[in-house]
Amino acid sequence: MQIIVLGAAAGGGLPQWNCACSNCRRARAGDPDVKPRTQASIAISANGKQWFVINATPDLRQQIAASPPLHPQHSPRHSPIAGILLTGSEIDQVTGLLTLREGQPLALYATSEVHAILDANPVFEALKRDIVARRRAALGEAIALADADGADSGLRVELFSVPGKVPLYLEGDRDPSAMQGAAGDTVGADITAQGKRALYIPGCARIDAALKARMDGADLLLLDGTLWDDDEMIRQGLSEKTGRRMGHISVSGPDGAIAALADVRIGRRVFIHVNNSNPLLDDGSDQRRTARDAGWDVAFDGQEFRL
Repeated sequence: MQIIVLGAAAGGGLPQWNCACSNCRRARAGDPDVKPRTQASIAISANGKQWFVINATPDLRQQIAASPPLHPQHSPRHSPIAGILLTGSEIDQVTGLLTLREGQPLALYATSEVHAILDANPVFEALKRDIVARRRAALGEAIALADADGADSGLRVELFSVPGKVPLYLEGDRDPSAMQGAAGDTVGADITAQGKRALYIPGCARIDAALKARMDGADLLLLDGTLWDDDEMIRQGLSEKTGRRMGHISVSGPDGAIAALADVRIGRRVFIHVNNSNPLLDDGSDQRRTARDAGWDVAFDGQEFRL
């Protein structure tokens, strides 16, 4: 199984267009310790020919251009991208679908809840239904990923519910204490091919017993690394919300991801969906060294894994 990190940052990327935090300033200035990153997405393949993109970010066109395995191979029109798999309906997970409106046959996999949101917005009809096959993936059911014509890719994926919340644009006037999403609002992807298993979980509010059990024995874990500290965006003057309020677990602390997974058997563990405020993005930071010492890597655009 091949995995390419198309983008490693949280919503807005690094640098974010309207942010002058330390990381964004350094990324703009070309500081080699703070590398620019686009918004979180990965591409997966079992054969190096058919690729599936997990989450279509607003940066998708740029991400495809930066990834030679995803370039057209035949004329006049072709793409190795056989389909898209969505783990949610956040803006930074679905907006890039509109980049794929150029008449290319694709398969689009998502839960019924996510498909309902797409179905309710006529702009997504730009992906013509006669060539883009909209396929529903039930939670807890392992499915074979196939292209628009039904050709098997060799990849198997199971979407599973992850503690989280509804997308920001659906919050409305809800009480913050009632923000916890229903099953299907936030999901992870359990990917298998050729006897190897990878988990992609770009959004996660907490690690519970069921999630730990699923992670146990995985060859690769790509996990939500949005914030180092729960209140870091408040302290930096970037937001009034904690990570917990936004549906993201912290990397550090007694309830953070590093501590929660210290005793879980995982082949390789990598933080992805890292916010521009997070000191993990600085290769020379104390926090980066702490994560490295605990066995964690931090994803970067263009990073490749072969399992």
